[in-house]
Amino acid sequence: MFFRALPHLFTGAINTIWITAIAVSLGVIIGVIMGMSRLSGNLFLRTASRVYVDCFRGTPLLVQILLIYIGIPSLLFAITGEQMPINVYVAGITACGLNSGAYVAEIVRSGIQSIDRGQTEAARSLGMTKAQTMRYIILPQAIKRVIPPLGNEFIAMLKDTSLLSVIGLEELTRKGQLFIAVTFAPFPVYLGILLMYLAMTLSISQLVAYAERRLAVSDRSN
Repeated sequence: MFFRALPHLFTGAINTIWITAIAVSLGVIIGVIMGMSRLSGNLFLRTASRVYVDCFRGTPLLVQILLIYIGIPSLLFAITGEQMPINVYVAGITACGLNSGAYVAEIVRSGIQSIDRGQTEAARSLGMTKAQTMRYIILPQAIKRVIPPLGNEFIAMLKDTSLLSVIGLEELTRKGQLFIAVTFAPFPVYLGILLMYLAMTLSISQLVAYAERRLAVSDRSN
């Protein structure tokens, strides 16, 4: 039964990977914007980004998924009187992307703040503008420092996509549940799911470790 389940689980694993990749990519875009806003001199941008980060980091991803997939359509129905269902993939990726963006925002903020302020002062003393200092001095160094935690965020999100099974999105966990419903063999199937998640997370961990070593070598050579 274990080997019979593998093709189904493999399909689910592929879905899990591409859903995670899209969600984290969306999260990086949002996170960079929000992370920069957290450091902005504009009070409105700082406040808005802080509210966003606190809301999505301070509430369970499962509740966020259900709010987007079930809550928003029900609210629209109450307002318009028309059924406006949200595609399960759109809802799942949106929820995961927004959640990931909150964590990436903190990664970006901490990465920028980890750069010694003396470098900013030196750049400004040479006549560089604030934008030039950020673009040419701060960000290139910050990017190196945020790549490892971004890799860890990818791993965390890959595991969290299992929560999307509650809305019927056929990622790895859901594929396993559907196979169990037909075969009534939960142990070998759940064992296969566990091993596939383990294989994916270990592979990504190795890639992250390799990136860290490459960055360390680059820093020493500089």
